[in-house]
Amino acid sequence: MGRPRNFDDNQVLESAREQFWNQGYAATSLQNLTDATGLGKGSLYGAFGDKRQLFLHVLDGYREEQLNGVRAVLTGPGTPFERLTLLVEGVAKGFTEDPQRRGCLLVNSTSELHGNDPDVVSRARTTYQAVEDLLIACVKEAQDDGTVEPSADAQELGRLLLAVMQGIEFLAKTDMDGSALLQIGQAALKQLSRH
Repeated sequence: MGRPRNFDDNQVLESAREQFWNQGYAATSLQNLTDATGLGKGSLYGAFGDKRQLFLHVLDGYREEQLNGVRAVLTGPGTPFERLTLLVEGVAKGFTEDPQRRGCLLVNSTSELHGNDPDVVSRARTTYQAVEDLLIACVKEAQDDGTVEPSADAQELGRLLLAVMQGIEFLAKTDMDGSALLQIGQAALKQLSRH
C-alpha cells in the first residue's frame, strides 16, 4: 500500500499547465515540471503517468474549462446576437489583456504536435466541433429572432465566427493593437446583423 498523497491534484495540474503553456510541450523538461509543481519525479509520475499523460490531463482540463466558458456565454442571458457579440469581443479582449499574448493552449499544442500526436489533434477537433456547434445553435436563435438573416446558412456563419476568433488569436500573437483586434470581431459580427 502506497503512501497517501500530500498534494492537491488541481494545484499540480495548474502548475504543470502554466509550464506547458509558457514553454510548449517539447521545451518543457521533467525538471521544469518538478520545479513548477514541487513534486519529485516519482510522485509526479505516480499520480499522473509520464510527461505525455500529464500533458493530456492538463489539456483535457483546459479544454473542458474553455468549452464550459463558451457554452456559458452562448447559452447565457441576453439576446442571441448579444451573446455572439459578447463571445467574439471577449476573445479579442482576452487575448489583448494577456501581457504575454500566449494564445490558446489547445491551439498552441495542436500547432506544435499536429504531426506527431494524433491524440492532441483529435482532442482539438472534438473541442472545436463543439464550439462550432454552439455557435451554429446561437446563430440559428439569432435567425429566429430576426437579428441575423434567416435565409443565411447558419453552419457557414458559425464556422465564419470560429475562424474569425482563431484569426484574432493569431493576430494577437503578432502584437496587433487590441483595438484593431476588436474591430475585426465587430466587422465580422456586422456582416451577420440585419440591423
